Amino acid sequence: METSTLSSLPAADRPLLRNLMTYFGHAQARAVGLVFASDSLLFGSWVAHIPHIKQKLELTDGELGLTLFAMPAGLLTMNPLTGYIIGKLGQARACFWAAVGLALAMCLPINAPNVLILVLGLYLVGLASALINVAMNTLATDVEKSSGLSIMSSCHGMWSVGGMLGSTIAGVVISLNIAPEVHLPLMAGLTLLLTLALKPVLEGIPVQPTGTQASFVMPNLNLLLMILIGLALAMGEGTAFDWSAVYLRESLGASSQIAALGFGAFSLTMTLGRFMGDSLIPRLGAKRFLQLGGVVAASGLFLAVLVPTPLAALVGFALLGAGCSLGAPILYSAALRVPGIPPAAGLATFATFSFIGFLAGPPIIGFVSDAFGLSFGIAFVGFMMLLSAGLAKIVKL
Repeated sequence: METSTLSSLPAADRPLLRNLMTYFGHAQARAVGLVFASDSLLFGSWVAHIPHIKQKLELTDGELGLTLFAMPAGLLTMNPLTGYIIGKLGQARACFWAAVGLALAMCLPINAPNVLILVLGLYLVGLASALINVAMNTLATDVEKSSGLSIMSSCHGMWSVGGMLGSTIAGVVISLNIAPEVHLPLMAGLTLLLTLALKPVLEGIPVQPTGTQASFVMPNLNLLLMILIGLALAMGEGTAFDWSAVYLRESLGASSQIAALGFGAFSLTMTLGRFMGDSLIPRLGAKRFLQLGGVVAASGLFLAVLVPTPLAALVGFALLGAGCSLGAPILYSAALRVPGIPPAAGLATFATFSFIGFLAGPPIIGFVSDAFGLSFGIAFVGFMMLLSAGLAKIVKL
């Protein structure tokens, strides 16, 4: 039946369809993908309510940027410890407890009565996010090695699905006038239930030897180039996460419901790109995708700035998602294969440094916005995306 169905499709479509059917039919691959999705579901729910928090606490763009600094600060604090924690608990248990911690931590910033509690909540979210990020990517690699499947891009695609679903639900919630303080804890509760259901499957994934559980090594030149590209891509993703709704709502005058769709548009195209990635990357080349992606992402941000209408901005954020879509799966996989560097250490080191993009992006955009306007901050990230395209020409993957 599968052969006859596939044979009726154009040749270029068969590997993609076969890859997706195999991915969703594999219990362990599907379970890891659902962890990716639940992680982003919470983030997609959160980012849609950032304008609400900004208004509630009466923050300027610069103050919001400094406040958002707390989440990547937590990421940067935890990343050097992830290898040690995963080595003690194992990938599956570390992933499980990080998911629980993330769900609980997400309930704090949305209910923050003041900036201090907001900063504390975002910092705790960052701590949990760093651990689950390395743990779930390591689990995806374990499944790839034990099953022979290529699933990394599809797992990141599931992450995008979660973000798209989270922002879409948030838009509906906003239109129904349901309080954000009610919405986000409900989403956290749902992800907790999903995490409990996935725990037995995650624990059944064969652990592959990594050579060491070191969390950090000094990067060689090639890993450093990957880090710089990852930093730029992280700034692009951070722009969609932290500023898309604010830009649409405050700079372009869009309604709250439309503003919530900014991250949804970004996540939609990122999802499509990532589900196609496991099929297309081996045939067309990882470097080619990184170069083209940087140009497409930059074009999207420049469009959002140069044509200041809600529709153009939504298209721009969609182009940003398409351009960034394959960066993370390509670079995470490549960081596990750097010659002379143990896989776990390469992944953790790449994650540690590349998250500086999240660390620097929000406050930089906020500071530039206070001085020149939010459009200039977004344009700056566009130039960073062009830089990533240039570096992709010389990196070895």
